[in-house]
Amino acid sequence: MQGMSQLESLSVALIGGGNMARGIIGGLLGKGASASSISVAEPLEASRQSLVRDFGVRVTADNADAVRGAQVVVLAVKPQLMSGVARALAPALRESRPLVISVAAGIRADRLQHWLGDGIPVVRSMPNRPALIGAGASGLYADASVPAASRSLAERVLASTGLTVWVSAEDQIDAVTALSGSGPAYFFRLAELMAEAGTALGLDADVARQLAAQTLAGAGQLVAAEKAPDLARMRAEVTSKGGTTEAALNTFAAQGFEQLVAAAMVAAERRSRELAAQFGD
Repeated sequence: MQGMSQLESLSVALIGGGNMARGIIGGLLGKGASASSISVAEPLEASRQSLVRDFGVRVTADNADAVRGAQVVVLAVKPQLMSGVARALAPALRESRPLVISVAAGIRADRLQHWLGDGIPVVRSMPNRPALIGAGASGLYADASVPAASRSLAERVLASTGLTVWVSAEDQIDAVTALSGSGPAYFFRLAELMAEAGTALGLDADVARQLAAQTLAGAGQLVAAEKAPDLARMRAEVTSKGGTTEAALNTFAAQGFEQLVAAAMVAAERRSRELAAQFGD
């Protein structure tokens, strides 16, 4: 109840009005935050209108206007835009010194602090797309200079969108990006391929898509229903010896599925580090 009342009175500004921002806005409103206390800076007029229509929040095209008086500022812009956005915001943020949460892939906390100026607490987070429906997973990182109260506040904001976990080293945010940040697309692609294979086996294409999508959704709900999901056990429970599932899983293994997944994760993690090098000047 205490967290709820704190969200009700919390002033939040979001720079960028894309999917991640929308997920956070929806989560905050669902947990008791007031639409009148949320400001969003978004350059596109159509997107601003959509934010007002869907959430009733205050919108502006002016980043500095959005952050004025905010206790929390969420930087939800693309990595290639972050340096310019942060540097331009620095004068406004130095006046009030709010908590800054970045959800941009690859941009390190020390670069953000350099652009924004000393004394502004920065928390890095990597949410994912299911935050849009309150089913997200967010990894968070803050260095030793960020006080406990700011960490707690960042956790409350991100927890409104789903699961939150802290990592002890900033490099681990790159791994979070590869696992849960990019992860929903991996499952969507697998379901897409399953639907295509079902069509090739004779199913109507629409029927195959419906079955693949519901199978994906149902499997996720089964995992979500477990207090401490044991994925290996759950897999074993639906894999009868000598049955159809075992035949499929054995084919996955024979085709190098485990190595392919590991390689894909490494590629995503590497790209996250490359973004830091490319746009962290």
